[in-house]
Amino acid sequence: MAPAHSHDHYEETIYGLNGVITFTVDGMPIDIGPGQVLCIPRGAIHRFDNNGNVEMKGFCAVTPAHLGPEFFREAAAIYSAAVAGPPDRGKLMDLMRRNGITPSLQPPAA
Repeated sequence: MAPAHSHDHYEETIYGLNGVITFTVDGMPIDIGPGQVLCIPRGAIHRFDNNGNVEMKGFCAVTPAHLGPEFFREAAAIYSAAVAGPPDRGKLMDLMRRNGITPSLQPPAA
């Protein structure tokens, strides 16, 4: 599960490759499976959850390009360090803010 957030400087487009992931965008849940695509506009509060038991794989494009490989490496390290519970929320919020992502104070309604 990713913390609810928005980004003011770019759109995010997700293309499903394997499994199903549920994005909640401005309160509306949207399932993305193989071959399906979702574009999240700038400023939309969103989050994603894998509610199934199959690993989801997808392709994510940020337009215009803003996030680089280091962002994803650091995010993966934070999630990997969470062995016995959720990831360190403070570290996630810091990473998000440093990369132009605005954490939402409240998750969008499901």
